[in-house]
Amino acid sequence: MNVGLWTIQALLAAFFLFAGGMKLVMPLEEMMKQMPIALPGWFVLFTGIVEVLGAIGLILPWLLGIRSGLTPLAAAGLVIVMIGATVYTLTAGQVASALMPLVVGLLCAFVAYGRGRLTPQLG
Repeated sequence: MNVGLWTIQALLAAFFLFAGGMKLVMPLEEMMKQMPIALPGWFVLFTGIVEVLGAIGLILPWLLGIRSGLTPLAAAGLVIVMIGATVYTLTAGQVASALMPLVVGLLCAFVAYGRGRLTPQLG
């Protein structure tokens, strides 16, 4: 179970580092062209920061054994982000595209449950 959780955590961290990093690096005007429904620029930047910090929170606390309870909290926070992404995608009328944030959110929920209940780190 531990190896499976680490694998999922690494993949999710890579995904969120990429997605959040792109939101922080790309010019806002360019990003707004790709969005079906316009969001405020500050919200997109905030989402990028949350995704990057969530990616760090998925790996570092558990890996270093310092405040390891932050890993399930980071995963739970990313579940909230993915719920918002799923609702946004559905609102834009892209039902098939909503499957990606839904699956990512379910994987984050699995990590939150797995690290919080199934494999709690002692000490």
